[in-house]
Amino acid sequence: MSTPSTSPAGGAAPPPDAGPDAAASTSGAGDTTGGGRGPAGVRSLLRSSTVMAAGTAVSRALGLVRSVVLVVAIGAVGTGADAFDVANRLPNIVYLLIAGGVLNAVLVPQIVRASRDPDGGAAFVDRLVTLIVTGLAAVTALCMVAAPLLVRAYASSWGPDELRLATAIALWVLPQLFFYGLYTVLGQVLNARGSFGPYMWAPVVNNVVSIAGLAVFIGLFGRADETTGLDTLDPTQVAVLAGTATLGVVAQALVLLVPLRRLGFTWTPRFGVRGVGLRSAGTVALWTFAGILVSQAGYLVTVQVAVYGSQGAGEPVPEGVVLPGPAVLGYAYLLYVLPHSLVAVSVVTALFTRLSGRITSGDVDGARADMSLGLRLLGVVSVLSATGLVVLGAPVGVLLFGPGGGDVIGATAGAMALGLPFYSALYLVQRGFYAREDGKRPFIGVVVAGVVSVVLNVVVALVVPAELVVVGLGVSQSVGNVAGLATALVLLHRRTGSFDGARVLRLHVRVLLSAVVAGLAGWGASSGVQALLSGITSRPTALAVVLVAGAVVVGVYVLMLRATRVRELDDVLAQVRRR
Repeated sequence: MSTPSTSPAGGAAPPPDAGPDAAASTSGAGDTTGGGRGPAGVRSLLRSSTVMAAGTAVSRALGLVRSVVLVVAIGAVGTGADAFDVANRLPNIVYLLIAGGVLNAVLVPQIVRASRDPDGGAAFVDRLVTLIVTGLAAVTALCMVAAPLLVRAYASSWGPDELRLATAIALWVLPQLFFYGLYTVLGQVLNARGSFGPYMWAPVVNNVVSIAGLAVFIGLFGRADETTGLDTLDPTQVAVLAGTATLGVVAQALVLLVPLRRLGFTWTPRFGVRGVGLRSAGTVALWTFAGILVSQAGYLVTVQVAVYGSQGAGEPVPEGVVLPGPAVLGYAYLLYVLPHSLVAVSVVTALFTRLSGRITSGDVDGARADMSLGLRLLGVVSVLSATGLVVLGAPVGVLLFGPGGGDVIGATAGAMALGLPFYSALYLVQRGFYAREDGKRPFIGVVVAGVVSVVLNVVVALVVPAELVVVGLGVSQSVGNVAGLATALVLLHRRTGSFDGARVLRLHVRVLLSAVVAGLAGWGASSGVQALLSGITSRPTALAVVLVAGAVVVGVYVLMLRATRVRELDDVLAQVRRR
């Protein structure tokens, strides 16, 4: 898990979407030809996005490798897997609650604005870093003292042995909280200074360290399918497993000091925040915090329902049967968030700094054009990604995680993917508000998404069979994202006026039509290959299904976009060819 993020619907787990990298310059003007509204603006945005996506792609690929190795080490289901999953998410959750979304939402606009001060924003950055570092150190220490209470909050139905194991793991991983904050603030300083690569590439270091730690774990204690007692984990196993996970996050943060030093950045501790313009940021921060609080309350319900399902959803569990729980939900989220991280985070990051610069300089028309461009580009790619996961979720899960649990991981990812295009678009719309220092309207969208998701989660707990509870949670998250995006778009239109709504809608109608045709063709190809191979029984058979049906989905989708004259496809394909 590289960096913390939040789910707008408050649904599945939050391993983040790697922190944003800035676009083209500290002024936020991502291009100088066409103001972002013509072909040059599209090319500029895609160039910046592709640079960042390269780092994200490597990081996410290694993140998947890390997850696969983690399944080899402790399995995808069972006490050990679920205890590690719940505990290892605690630093992410606490970080998001106290600082994560707030920092990502408000730092870039504020640093861009402060860079115009006579001192280049040095006083602002010094005081901001001082405040965050000291605050996070205090909160981290407090959370370690409260570790048993934090674990119980997310798994109250566990017995004492499970709670004790999860608490032991939590004590090792909670120091990650401090280094997540350090990583974010240092990365945002780089973003605002126009350094595009380090923030996206730093998580690669994290994953390399984590994978090495898991390799040591397997070498010392064996695989999960061997008779090693890995379902419970003894203190030494906990130390190796959780300690190396934390070491990876430490490395991820500290590696950013190298590019900062090259840029001439120095930090002088300065206490106090008066006189550096933090009041407007504080207003946005409060609304952002409130939104994160709502989202994480929804996630708490999600985890509780997942734990409830893993224990039989109120029914006795037959001897020897292990039901999917929070760990499966977490692995599914990794598959689901991969295309979002590669495309949406990269595109939106490039747009966010540019939007902030345009709003600061009063270029409202340029900001609207950028929002329209972002929604259209995201639609072309995110709908294809969602179609692929919906059709091929189960074989992809088996390919990556093996037949023992991989199918339910993939099916859960497919259920989440139904809402992927809405999730990515909501991520962009939220940043459109933040660029205007407006935290209230994104909060309303988050509340709508969270309430819808939580209500459906309760329904899932009451009516869905235990073995399908995690899949049902994926569906409820998707519906929540749809509701959240609809609300946010209405509010954005009221705030900014038209942003090519008719053009954006026409494109998405054509894209969705193309996706339906491609999905049906891919489903037919998948069914045919499975019939020939007698089902998905192993990684080789899963690979065959993914290669054949995946090629059909992509090929038919591209042909349909050509037939319906979706011009944004040419922009995306041209950038891919250049890279």
